[in-house]
Parts: sequence; structure tokens; C-alpha cells
Amino acid sequence: MKTGRKKIFDGRIFSVFKEEKTLPDGKKAYFEEVVHSGAALIVPFAGNRVVFLRQYRCVIGRYIWELPAGTLEKGETPYACAKREITEETGYAVKKLTRLGMIYTTPGFCNERIYIYRAECGKRGTPCLDAEEYIKIKHFTRREIRVLFKKGKINDSKTIAALCYAGVL
Repeated sequence: MKTGRKKIFDGRIFSVFKEEKTLPDGKKAYFEEVVHSGAALIVPFAGNRVVFLRQYRCVIGRYIWELPAGTLEKGETPYACAKREITEETGYAVKKLTRLGMIYTTPGFCNERIYIYRAECGKRGTPCLDAEEYIKIKHFTRREIRVLFKKGKINDSKTIAALCYAGVL
């Protein structure tokens, strides 16, 4: 049960609140909570290969292997977000999109939900990247993905969860 809430940060992607909540035993405690609109992540298959991104992430200062994903825009459904993001980041059109599941990224302090989809890719066009996105695309077989994972080369948690949902890992 919520008893008091104060916004302490309002950003483009998320807001941060300090909130007093009542715990299951009746005690009250303050929590800092990141409020996020949610996201969609896609495991895109082009034939028998999975389409991966080699994306530069400024927060950690390096490139990582990950799957296409993006934040839900205001009023946008996770399904629509998934279709939009795969086309924007990879250039692929979607022939079939199937929801696999949902994860909470870090429920200890954030309410972000990521909806996970599997996509069967169609014709490939040109990606339409945001100005701050630095992405290279590579296709991997399931075996190659498992080798990369075992070598510690795939360490993005949302990508690992999605690969498990899709039966790749």
C-alpha cells in the first residue's frame, strides 16, 4: 500500500520517486523507485539465424552484443513497439511476431517491464537509427550464440532472458 510519494527526478526515459510504503508486516519504509514506461525486445530470426546488434552503450562505454529492443512510446502497445523497433534497428520487415513472455529488469528499484517477442523476418531494408545509436548487425546460428554466451561475450541480461524464452540458450 502506498502512503506518500515525491518525484525527485523527471527524465526523458524514466522518472524517480521517493515513496513511503507499507510493508507486509505493517511497518513503513521509504523506497526510491525508477518508474519506466516499459519496453519491447525482439528475438529476430532471418531463416535459421538470429539477428544480433553490436551496439555502443554510452553508460558502460563499450559495444555489446544484444537483441533489438526499445522503449514504449506514450500510448503504444508492446506489440506495436516490437514491430517498430525491429524495422528501425535492423531494417527487416516482420512476417510474423509472437509474444514469448515478459520480464522485470530490476524489480528491487525499478518497475520496468520488457515484453519479449519472436519475429520471423521478411525482406530487409535500411535501418533508421536514432542519432545516438551506433549499431552493426550480425547474424548468428544457435550454436554460435551458445559459444558466445559460454565465453562471456553476451552479457546483456534482457538479451539472455529473451534467448532463454526463445529456446536458443
